[in-house]
Amino acid sequence: MTDPLDILKARLAECPLVAIIRGVTPDEAEAIGAAIHDAGIRIIEVPLNSPDPLASIARLAKSLGDRALIGAGTVLDPEDVARVRDAGGGVIVSPNTFAPVIEATARAGLVSLPGYFTPSEAFTALRAGAHGLKLFPAEGASPAVVKAQKAVLPKDVPLLVVGGVKPDTMGPWIEAGAQGFGLGGGLYQPGQSAEETGRKARAYVEGVKG
Repeated sequence: MTDPLDILKARLAECPLVAIIRGVTPDEAEAIGAAIHDAGIRIIEVPLNSPDPLASIARLAKSLGDRALIGAGTVLDPEDVARVRDAGGGVIVSPNTFAPVIEATARAGLVSLPGYFTPSEAFTALRAGAHGLKLFPAEGASPAVVKAQKAVLPKDVPLLVVGGVKPDTMGPWIEAGAQGFGLGGGLYQPGQSAEETGRKARAYVEGVKG
C-alpha cells in the first residue's frame, strides 16, 4: 500500500491546492469535480455537512478515479472515516485535532489532514498520526505565524493554509513556508455552475503559480 504521506505530497506537487466544495449535491458533483480537475487541481474535499456527502464522494471517486485525491471535510466522528473510505475517499480533513479521528484515519490507510492553529495543536495531531496540517482559520493568523511555526514543525510535514485565501494573496504565505492552500467559499458556493467553478479554479491555479 502506498504511504498516505507520499500520496499527499505527490498530489500537492502536481498542484498545491485543495478544492473544498461545501454544499455540493450528488447530482452536481461530477460536473463540478471535472471543472476543478480540468483547471489543474488534484485534491477535492466534500465536507460532511453537505447534502448526501458520501454519495458525492462516491461519484467523484468513480468519475475521476486515480487522477485525483477525493475525500471528506468537516469530519468530526471517527466512525465516519470508514464510511468515507467505503465510498472511495482517500483523504480525511477535520477542522480540529481530535485524536480519535486522526488515529482512525491513519489505521484506515487514508491521508489525515486535520485543522490546527497553535504549535501545541500541531504536535498533538502529529502524535496521533496526521500526515499534513491545515492552519485554520488563516484569517486569524499571518505569514509570520507560519514562518515561526515552520521553524519547529517537522520539515517533511506539509502545511496548508485555509481560510480567506484569494488568488492574489498566496505569495506571502508561500514565502513563509506554506506548501499549499485550501479553497472554500472563494472557489465554490452552493448552486454555482461548473463553468463558474472552473473559471475560479483556473484563477487560483494561476495565482499559486505566480
